[in-house]
Amino acid sequence: MYSRDFRRDHADLRHMHRTVMSGWPDLPNGIPARQSQAVLWRLDSVHRGFVQYVQSDSKPDWSRLAGDYLTEPAQVRSLQPLLDAITAGRRFAFRLVGNPTRSVVRPADRKQPVPEGAKRPRGMRIARHKPEEQIEWLIRKGSQHGFVVPTAYNGQPDVSPSPCLTQAGQPRSGDRGPITIQPVRFEGHLIVTDADAFRAAVRQGIGHGKAYGCGLISLAPARTA
Repeated sequence: MYSRDFRRDHADLRHMHRTVMSGWPDLPNGIPARQSQAVLWRLDSVHRGFVQYVQSDSKPDWSRLAGDYLTEPAQVRSLQPLLDAITAGRRFAFRLVGNPTRSVVRPADRKQPVPEGAKRPRGMRIARHKPEEQIEWLIRKGSQHGFVVPTAYNGQPDVSPSPCLTQAGQPRSGDRGPITIQPVRFEGHLIVTDADAFRAAVRQGIGHGKAYGCGLISLAPARTA
């Protein structure tokens, strides 16, 4: 049986975000932990439960969590050995829960005049539902972040996208409104083309929705079979 606090967080992205950020209670007011500590997180479903991965620049303090929130003590490991292993040309197996979207400008917004020197407001973010569009999104992110997705034995990109459950967060005081994310899990292989750019992507995350469980990329030795 999951704890009441975990069930609350699992049902609402904003609650989960706040619980994750509670691991950095002593930052000065006004400094968002997500950006200043490069916090990323991902919740993976496993046999009879969940594993939550949290990545950051500094060690979190989970002592304020309810006693039944975790089923075992949190394990903390350094990210540096992984960053040191990233070199141009190296092939990795990877997992990424991403938020592949496209920006759509409403017709009414296109007709609105834009003051000189100002940028036109960004359009609405629309989820990409077709697997080929999701893979295209990932390949485009690779070109921005120093990696490519190689071709598999079948002639297709060596990556498999699969939809995750739609996630939502309800507004609280000070929030702009409800949020909905339709994340996609990518699993496959990548090859590093720019080590510095890829290290930055591993540390800072890929795509939008980083505050809500997207963007953290996990790496492992490439599979040979």
